[in-house]
Amino acid sequence: MSQWDGKSKGTLLGYQIFVNIIKKLGVRAAYVLLIPVALYYVLAYPRTAKAMFYYYRKRQGFPFFKSILALYKGYFVFGQVLIDKFALFAGLRDRFTFDFDGIDILRQLLEEKKGGILISGHIGNFEIAEKFFADIDFNQQIHIVAADQERTVIKDYLSSISKDNSHINFIHIQEDMSHIFEISAALANNDLICLTGDRYFDNSKTLSAELLGENALFPAGTFMIASRLQAPIAFVYVMKEPNLHYHLYTRRAPAIKHRDAQAVLDAYTQSMEHMLRKYPYQWFNFFDFWKSKSQD
Repeated sequence: MSQWDGKSKGTLLGYQIFVNIIKKLGVRAAYVLLIPVALYYVLAYPRTAKAMFYYYRKRQGFPFFKSILALYKGYFVFGQVLIDKFALFAGLRDRFTFDFDGIDILRQLLEEKKGGILISGHIGNFEIAEKFFADIDFNQQIHIVAADQERTVIKDYLSSISKDNSHINFIHIQEDMSHIFEISAALANNDLICLTGDRYFDNSKTLSAELLGENALFPAGTFMIASRLQAPIAFVYVMKEPNLHYHLYTRRAPAIKHRDAQAVLDAYTQSMEHMLRKYPYQWFNFFDFWKSKSQD
């Protein structure tokens, strides 16, 4: 797989098994089941393992044997993040704690009455952010812009187990670009738009920037939208820490000239690199992101 194909691995039955374990035995019991599951994914998908080994060995600069162990740890942490998401959707918010680093930035964005564009990535899990916002009296509508390639049966299952009303709405990318009108309407309503900046599809327009010491391609659409809609921009991350604890980060983007998509991308990659150095095992882009010719 040269880059992301738009679909996550895993089956509905697998998710149902984990959710039943979470409900009956608890979150940590579900973590135990991940021990063989994470090993299975390392062994069953050699192309993914090769790409992730390159990330740990060459981009993070880990020693050889640490990079091997990191393959397993990365999948294990990814499984924990998914389990946490299921637990939160199932109404087990009281099992988790969090720190919010940057709530003042979000409030400042909203005070400007232009809405806000939040750019995240496949690091940590921004989708669970709303489960913590209620604790800080944050009641704003969030719209996640996404390619509608994920298996809808899994999306429907997550919705079916949700125990509260969600403040998250999905805006799906359309070939006719009609999603732009939805985004504009949401910003006019002073809502928050969340885009991801680290996955693209074949034949889509891209921009290039350096990340972790090597150039990579990024989806041009995310950064063109952010640079043209004249709404304030921030970078957001929800990162897992030990003991069912999460750390939510918000960082305001620097002032950027109108329609300068490359400047938005450059600010994003600098922000992402800082987070990847701090949380190396929470990079969940399981494909050859840098398209390196040599991954030894």
